[in-house]
Amino acid sequence: MKRSPAPQRFDRDDPSVPWEVAIAGDLTDKQNDLLDRLLELPHGSRGTIYFDSCGGSAYVGISLAGIIRLRGLRAAGVVLGECSSAALLPFAACTLRFVTPHSYLFFHPVRWSSEENVRIEEAAEWTRHFGVLEDEMDRLLAKLFDMPLETINSWTRPGRFLSGTEIAKAGLARMVDLFSGDLKTQIAAFGAV
Repeated sequence: MKRSPAPQRFDRDDPSVPWEVAIAGDLTDKQNDLLDRLLELPHGSRGTIYFDSCGGSAYVGISLAGIIRLRGLRAAGVVLGECSSAALLPFAACTLRFVTPHSYLFFHPVRWSSEENVRIEEAAEWTRHFGVLEDEMDRLLAKLFDMPLETINSWTRPGRFLSGTEIAKAGLARMVDLFSGDLKTQIAAFGAV
């Protein structure tokens, strides 16, 4: 009787095994799961993060970008559909970035909303804080993307959708094609593996 081969074992602690993670949907709703997932990855390991997110809390975006950078993850970020708002930060933190002609990225100013009754003093403090946060996020995006701050500012105010083609032309990411073979093969063609 012929036996099936033993299943391949995956060792999460083996940094040579590439991993895959999806950052999709609203970041705020999935904050704990996303942070835990990135923390499970071995320090300094390599893998791919797929993006299809409308964004969410700026703080979650900052946290995800921080984990990617502080843990030395060698992540290839791939925008499959949308990568907007706070999701731009973890995408920018990736060491390699890829888009398709069908990818869209939305840059906009920080937005504040509250469902609570807030006193005028607290509202004034939130307004001050979000002004500072907005400036810090723009500077962080400029640094991570290695772009002039003026370019980021021109996109975030009043807000702008950029296609994958525009992002590639700006030098923020490389273009991959849905119809030119698997992602690994296309990335290897760039000499980026």
